[in-house]
Amino acid sequence: MKTYLSFVLALMTLIHVSHAQWIVMDPAADSMIKAGSRHVYNVEFDEAQRIFNEVTTKYPNQPAGFFVDAMIDWWRLTIGQRSPAIEASFLKKIDRVIAVCDKQLDETPKDILALFFKGGALGYRGRFHATKQNMFSAAEDGRTALSILQDCQRLAPTNHDILLGTGLYNYWAAVLPEKYPALKPVMVFLPRGDKTIGLAQLKSAGRMARYASVEAKVVLLDAYMYFEKNYLEALDFATELRNTYPGNPKFHIEYARCLTYLWRVDTAYKVWDEILECNYQNKTGYRNRLIVREALFNLGSLLFHQNKELPKAIAYLERCVTESKFTDKEKISWQYPWALVRLGQVHDMLGKRKEALAYYKRAIDIDDPSSKSYESATKYLAAPYKR
Repeated sequence: MKTYLSFVLALMTLIHVSHAQWIVMDPAADSMIKAGSRHVYNVEFDEAQRIFNEVTTKYPNQPAGFFVDAMIDWWRLTIGQRSPAIEASFLKKIDRVIAVCDKQLDETPKDILALFFKGGALGYRGRFHATKQNMFSAAEDGRTALSILQDCQRLAPTNHDILLGTGLYNYWAAVLPEKYPALKPVMVFLPRGDKTIGLAQLKSAGRMARYASVEAKVVLLDAYMYFEKNYLEALDFATELRNTYPGNPKFHIEYARCLTYLWRVDTAYKVWDEILECNYQNKTGYRNRLIVREALFNLGSLLFHQNKELPKAIAYLERCVTESKFTDKEKISWQYPWALVRLGQVHDMLGKRKEALAYYKRAIDIDDPSSKSYESATKYLAAPYKR
C-alpha cells in the first residue's frame, strides 16, 4: 500500500501547474496573484486570503484566483495544520475551480487557461485523496489530469510553466519504478519517463517559468534530497527557498537537513536551534511535535559527535525520547531508538556504564531487530562504546 501511495502521490504532483501563464487578466490582477502567492509560500495565509478574495470578487469567471485561493489550504495541510475543517475547505475550493473551468470549456473546449487550472485542480485533489489512501479516487483524478496536461502540451509546447508538469512526469515515471519494482507493471499503461530530461525540464521551469518557478524548485529540492541523495544540489535550492521565504517551516527544516547531511556542523546546530526557538515562539507551522523531536535529536546528536557539552546533549536526547512517547504511539520512529542508543553512548563516554546499559536495553525493547539502531544497541550492550 505504501509503495502504491508513493507512486500515486508522485503522479498527482506532475499536474501541479500553479498560476498558469495564460491568465487573461489585466496587469493589476496578475500582480495581485503573484503577490498573494508570495504570501502563501511565506505562510502568511491571512494576507494571502485577503488578496485572493479581492481577485475572485473582481474576476468571478476566471479560475486563477480560485485556484491560488485553494493553495492556501494546501499549504496549511503541507505544514501540518491538518484538520477536518481545512480538508473540507480545500476540497470545496478545488470543486469551485473545476466548476469555473468547466463553464469556460463548455463555451471554448480548447481554452488553455481553463484546461490548465482544471488539470491543476484535479492533480491536487488526486494528491489529497492519495494522502487519505483513497486510491480509486486518486487514480481517477490522475488519469484525467494527465490527459489534460497532454492537451496543454500540444497547445503550448514551449511554455516554461508547462515544463513543471512534463518535468515532474518524466522524473517520477523514471525514478519510482526503479525504487519500487512493484510499480513496473503499472507503468506499462503509461508513457515512459526519462530522469535526465525530467530534471532538465524542472530546472528550466525553476529558472524561467513565470508562475511555476517556486514550485519547480520545491520539487527539485525534494528530488535531490530524497531520491538523488545529492545534498550539495539540494542545499542550493534549500538555501534559495529559505532565504526567499523565511517564514516557511518546510524550507527551514530542509535547509537544516541538508546542512546536517553535509556535516556542516556549526551551521546545522545553529539552524536546528533556530527551528526549536520558532516552536517555542509558536510561529506558524512550527507547533508540531514531530518537528520538535527531529530538532532535539539532531541537536543532541551533533553535540555527541563533536564530543562537547555532553550534559547538554543528554538533555536534548532525553527530551527527544519524551517527545517520541507522544508521537510514536502507533509506530516507532527511527529517532526514538536512536536517541536511546545515543544516550547509551554518551553515558559510556562519561564512564557511566550502568546508565548506558539501561539505555541500550530500552532501545532493544522497542526496536526492530533488523534495524541499524538495534544492531548498535546490541553491540554496545556487549561492550562499551568507545570514541
